Amino acid sequence: MADSSRPALILASASPRRIALLRQIGVEPDAICPADLDETPRKDELPRPYALRMARSKAAHVAASHDRPALIIGADTVVAAGRRILPKAEDADTARRCLMLLSGRRHRVITAIVCQPTEQWTKGRCCERVVESHVTFNRLTTRQIDALIDGGDWHGKAGGYGLQGQAAAFIRQVGGSPSGVIGLPLFETAQLLRGQPLPAGQHWLP
Repeated sequence: MADSSRPALILASASPRRIALLRQIGVEPDAICPADLDETPRKDELPRPYALRMARSKAAHVAASHDRPALIIGADTVVAAGRRILPKAEDADTARRCLMLLSGRRHRVITAIVCQPTEQWTKGRCCERVVESHVTFNRLTTRQIDALIDGGDWHGKAGGYGLQGQAAAFIRQVGGSPSGVIGLPLFETAQLLRGQPLPAGQHWLP
């Protein structure tokens, strides 16, 4: 239950992975309000600017729709092979293409996080971080890719895989923030929340 004397904490995402990650560090959002936005990359847009643009847009969109003091957390995760932004896999063919591309190679996972106060919380601070990690896949056989597709863990995930799912059996190395690869870099998120000017005795983190 929200403490009515402090600003609400709102997550601009319905991702069960981000909700679970926040709960992992003892943070319970007061509300879940996903932003319904066009997430199509712009022409020639690079992965890092794209991730930051989307995180900013999600946070700003939700902040504009609330009329009470609140802090909005917006986040976006991008899987990048070189300069190429890999899509969120919404069908098996897309997931298969992504896995074939990532097989046997190192790629980047970029997660941007933005904390945006609503206009009603005048003391809140708008702040942001971009966290870049590297993931290396083992070379995948056709049979292994088929098994990953059949498992269904790819659905809705950038690059067609999840670090916390079946694909973990084929990930040789992760450099950077494992939670950032999953969808929300927890150390950076905690730092941003601790930096907000809450009244004495109030907090979002344990």
